[in-house]
Amino acid sequence: MNRIPEIRPEQSLELLQELHILTRDGKLNQDSRRKLKQVYHLYQFIEPLLNEVMAQRDDLTLADHGAGKSYLGFILYDLFLKSRDRGYVFGIESRAELVEKSSDLAQRLGFARMSFLNLSVEESIDSALLPPKIDIVTALHACDTATDDAIRFALHKQARFIVLAPCCQAEVAAVLRRHKSASLAQSALAEVWRHPLHTREFGSQITNVLRCLLLEAHGYQVTVTELVGWEHSMKNELIIARFNNTPRGNAESRLAQILDELNLNELKARFLY
Repeated sequence: MNRIPEIRPEQSLELLQELHILTRDGKLNQDSRRKLKQVYHLYQFIEPLLNEVMAQRDDLTLADHGAGKSYLGFILYDLFLKSRDRGYVFGIESRAELVEKSSDLAQRLGFARMSFLNLSVEESIDSALLPPKIDIVTALHACDTATDDAIRFALHKQARFIVLAPCCQAEVAAVLRRHKSASLAQSALAEVWRHPLHTREFGSQITNVLRCLLLEAHGYQVTVTELVGWEHSMKNELIIARFNNTPRGNAESRLAQILDELNLNELKARFLY
């Protein structure tokens, strides 16, 4: 197979075919070229975090939560860890068939420092199959509350870095919708989410604001940016959290105040802990 200029020399062509970045005959079409560009764009955000951990530790552990087909884990291993003799990737996924397929692919590719675990969030927090601490936790396009579950896992594992690309944040929107009449009677600001489309979008926005405050309350410095081009939707927000052991003083109180003012108090257990 002839080497394609856009593909880095160290990349596995077999992996790129499995991930449908290369076509079956090993070529790039317009769609797969776009996918490859997106892969590199995402990698640019995560590579500096990997380098920073590697520079200060003898090893590196990364857990990809809600891994699905383990797209991210494979790309990070192929581009970064494959050429090194240390570093381990865990893919955590609750669907057994996806875990089995990823395990088979890793074995075929010779990616020995990858494990795929068929675990729920609760199981992954206490499982002996995972180390007590994880350096980097990722969750990309984990739907709705799965992102919150990944945050809970990361906090329990004392992650140094957390990388999140949330998707389909429906829970907060549902609560806003349920209490809309009371909110409209209470405040003119409820007009912001009176219409169903606005409820959905405002709910999504508020969900990520609450997540950022939660992370800041636990001592993380949070950066929010756009993950442009990763998928054709508006769900392109990327949250990167770095632990600096300096909790933002008013983060928890601001979080509680937002929950109270928006009639979201039933979600306190999810965002205040």
